[in-house]
Amino acid sequence: MIVVDETYDAVIIGAGIIGAAIAFEMAKMGYRTLNIDKLPAAGYGSTGNSCAVIRTHYSTWDGTAMAYESLHYWRDWANYIEAKDERGIIDYINKGCLIIKSRHHEADKSLRYHKDLGIEYEQWDSAKLQERVPFFSQDSFWPPRQPEDRRFWEKPKEKITGAIFTPSSGYISDPQLATHNLQRAAEVKGGKFMFNKEVVGIQKSKGRVIGVTLGDGEKIKASIVVNAAGPHSFVINRLAGVEAGMNIKTRALRHEVHFVPSPEGFNYEKDGYLCSDGDAGCYSRPEVGNKILVGSEDPECDPKVWIDDPDNYNRDVTMERWKAQVYRFAKRVPSLGIPQKPVGLADLYDVSDDWIPIYDRADLDGFYMAVGTSGNQFKNAPVVGLMMATLIDTCENGHDHDKSPMEMKCKYTGLTLNAGFYSRLREINPESSFSVLG
Repeated sequence: MIVVDETYDAVIIGAGIIGAAIAFEMAKMGYRTLNIDKLPAAGYGSTGNSCAVIRTHYSTWDGTAMAYESLHYWRDWANYIEAKDERGIIDYINKGCLIIKSRHHEADKSLRYHKDLGIEYEQWDSAKLQERVPFFSQDSFWPPRQPEDRRFWEKPKEKITGAIFTPSSGYISDPQLATHNLQRAAEVKGGKFMFNKEVVGIQKSKGRVIGVTLGDGEKIKASIVVNAAGPHSFVINRLAGVEAGMNIKTRALRHEVHFVPSPEGFNYEKDGYLCSDGDAGCYSRPEVGNKILVGSEDPECDPKVWIDDPDNYNRDVTMERWKAQVYRFAKRVPSLGIPQKPVGLADLYDVSDDWIPIYDRADLDGFYMAVGTSGNQFKNAPVVGLMMATLIDTCENGHDHDKSPMEMKCKYTGLTLNAGFYSRLREINPESSFSVLG
């Protein structure tokens, strides 16, 4: 057994996009950080299978404001990370996003926040939508249903009313590379990364964290431990014994995304848009190889597959989910060619009770959480990294965040973000979409 005595100021459990961003920002503040991940490389887990969508529409003002600030980091990525990467630097692929509107689906909710925050948008009526995306059906399919439901196949009786278009939206084609960029940036500032190592214990003394224990018996001492373990976040919180002090908790949720070819005669990779189609219950974006990535927006009809053991779940795409998601998208795109064999990815989301993340301290002094982030927080990683680093530094210097939540002034937009919005002590937020939209 190796004992490393006070080598690090902070151990960050997880080296996904969130953990790597926290490491970078803490290292810039002078903290000696160590990221520990049970996988072989940064961004190798759920981050690597992320759809990596960069969008500004959220169901809350705070979520929209954070996404708007984060957008500027992705646009200025090379300058932000201030480092070279032997694998290259990611590009932000700006495509714009369509938010489908219908009489029943409240797409205008996000528009209210866009107006308030000064985020660019356009209102497209049905004629404009038909002109720009002629292969989209104008039928309304509300409410979304499973293909096994006979009503799924009934002829629609209403039409959609158009779409909101946000021209600044886009995606990152290689989310793992984005994480690697952050790893290299953190390392330049002195951050360290340890892979193929599992944290199996949180060391405590007199009400404070003092380090972690690894699966091979190695003990690493640090006065700060940050849980950024993604779908394993609830496991780490239980190891630390902090769940009893949380109103909001997290669980692992199995999700699938699928890939289909572009409609004949249209290059979706080149000319397609991101699309949030709550009316049909799915989202989509262009994919490399002139394909389209299709996922679920978690409508009420979709069963939730909660996972108790995030190391043991079905990693294969299922025909049930393939039909539900691809058939819904095919209703919006009737000319879509549907392959006989399902093609896609299955992975886990780290989901909080209201689908809004927890960025907070815990009742255990020195233990911090950036959890409940999967599905809708990849895009926010740069701002989350800064918020967590600032919160940690503030709390470690005596500030009582529970009584007076920390606020952070944004670099690009000038907005003020209230970290208390993401508190572990909050009540379930009724404004949340309770879905991947956040």
